[in-house]
Order: sequence, then structure tokens, then C-alpha cells
Amino acid sequence: MSIASERADARDAGFMRRALTLAKKGWGQTAPNPMVGAVVVKENVVVGEGYHARYGEPHAEVEALRAAGERARGATVYVSLEPCNHFGKTPACVDALIAAGVSRVVAATRDPSPTAGGGAERLRAAGIDVAFDIEATPARELNAPFFHAVHSDRPWVTLKLAVSIDGAIADASRAPAWLTGEKARREVHRLRADNDAIGVGLGTVRADNPELTVRDVAPPRVMPARVVFTRRGQLPLTSALARTATEIPTIVLAESVDLAYARRLMALGVEVLAGTSVEEGVRALKQRGIRSLLVEGGAGITGALVGANLVDRLIIFQAPVLLGAGSLPGFENAPSTAASGARRFPIVRRVELDDDLMTVYALHSV
Repeated sequence: MSIASERADARDAGFMRRALTLAKKGWGQTAPNPMVGAVVVKENVVVGEGYHARYGEPHAEVEALRAAGERARGATVYVSLEPCNHFGKTPACVDALIAAGVSRVVAATRDPSPTAGGGAERLRAAGIDVAFDIEATPARELNAPFFHAVHSDRPWVTLKLAVSIDGAIADASRAPAWLTGEKARREVHRLRADNDAIGVGLGTVRADNPELTVRDVAPPRVMPARVVFTRRGQLPLTSALARTATEIPTIVLAESVDLAYARRLMALGVEVLAGTSVEEGVRALKQRGIRSLLVEGGAGITGALVGANLVDRLIIFQAPVLLGAGSLPGFENAPSTAASGARRFPIVRRVELDDDLMTVYALHSV
């Protein structure tokens, strides 16, 4: 590769990273659409930028072209996802690009959707040069639930645990207590905002009586549903989740259902879904329209999901504390593995949040 080619590739990557940064501004607002950013560049100068701000509103390419105006003619457009070839809530982006007279489109990755995909072929037929696979991995990671939903019968599952240095999620007393600081807890709420549902086990409900709402960050377009995993469907009728079920969708996933108790829950607005296993229950969530699920421990549901190979991303928030003897290990119920053959999971992201360390592990590929 020549030095000129290397510089061109570096420029393309830099503009695409800007498009991805713009895409993230749609966090929590675009689902079921993906987050997308676009940058219009002419003679190596950015002349327009845009992103998909909210479901049903103009797409990134349209916003960027609007900002560029006449300067878009003959320009290169960098977009974090192949431009859509479908008239849905808004007109097809390929039509806007063709009408604007752009000369080149660089897309991070193809659109896997059978309805919206195929934009590259339309652009090429109009004489526009199209290139792919610039910053493709981060582009797919950003919209992992969108890509996953095309070919899977279950939601994209993220498992989050807050642990001590010695891997515990609770001390010997089992009394509710924060392990991580405010910045880490705020990041959890940011994660909640971009998921269709938040899940916990019944033990967590009984110990913490959580609300599982999004707070301290920009509210999502649609508040995530709350999901409780339980063998017999015994969500306490006086729990915060049951009492607010008419305000925010609340789902109980039960392996066996006491019909009389289920009727009392349903009278409070709780939806009760029966499944013979955790796998069947998770698949039932996808059928209900939930494409992304953030599960926040504890040890029981962690072991069940890991054991069933249902976790796509594992997020560990590690606090700089030791809990010692008698504390509850986060993976106490996960299947045992010999150290010599243990799989090493790729690290997607690692960041310090004040004194806490957040690490995201990839258990499955996007």
C-alpha cells in the first residue's frame, strides 16, 4: 500500500469515527431503528453533519445533506450504516443522496434488514461510488441488538454485575448496599436507557425491592419494560414493580404458574409469561417485541443465563473493595470450568469511572 493510500484510508477512518460519535447522540431514542450518524465531506473539509435523533424523524443522511446544502454536490458522505432503500416512517435515504448529487458514499457496514437493505446497489446504479467496511466492528457493536434481531429468535442479552475485587456481589450479611460509586451507577442508568427491557431474578426483588427505572440521565423515548425471572411466578404483590405495573410494563417469566396468584398479579397490570426453561422464557420476550435485554444479576439468574449460553455481553463494574469470607460470589451458580480450558473473552471496552472499573466482555459476536 502506498503512503497516499494509507493517508486516504486514515482520513476515511477518521471521518467515520466522527459519524459514529454523532450516531451515539441518538442513544435511547431511535429503537427499533439503529443509531446512525453521517458526515458530508468536500475536499477534505466537513460541510455537513447529522444523526438520527429519534424514531420517526429524519435519518442521519438527510440531516447531514440538509446541513451541507449545495456543498453536498460532488461530496463524499460517510455514514455508519448502509443508507436505507425503503420508504417507511421517512423517505429512502438513497433517494436523498442521489438527488443531492454526491459522488461517493462510505458506509461502515451493510444494513442486514431485508426491507431497508440494498441501498448500495441503488447508489451504484446511479453512478455513485460506494465503499464498505470502514470502522465496521464498532459500527456493528453500537447497534448490536439491531443486527442480532435479524437472525435470532431471542433478544440480545447483556448481563451486568457490580462486584468487589474478590468477585462478590454482596457481603456476608446480604444486606442491600452500593458497591460502586455515583458515576458507575449513572452509567448503569445510561445502559438501561438503550435497552427494551431490564431483567432481574426474584431474589433481587426480595432483597432490594428495585424500581428498575431510568434516572439521572436523559430519559429514553420508551421506558424499558421490567422483567422478573422466577420459577413459580411469585412476584410479591406489594413490590415496587407490581405496584407500578400499570405505569411501566412489567413481565414475570415463570417456569410454572400458580393460576390464582397469576390472576392477582394480572389484576395489578403485571404480564405473566410461562416458559419451561430460561431459554424458552427469553425467546418469549423476543416474540413480545423485546430485542434487547439488560439483566442486572443476582447470582441465581446470572448462573442460569451463563449456563444456558444466553449472554452476549458481560459488563463487570468492579469496585475497589474486599468483602472477604461469607460474601456472595457473583458467579456462584455458573457452571464450573477447568482453568486449563477456560475461554478468554475478548474485551470490547474498558473504562475507569472514578474509582470503579467497567469492563465489557464479548461472549458472542455481533
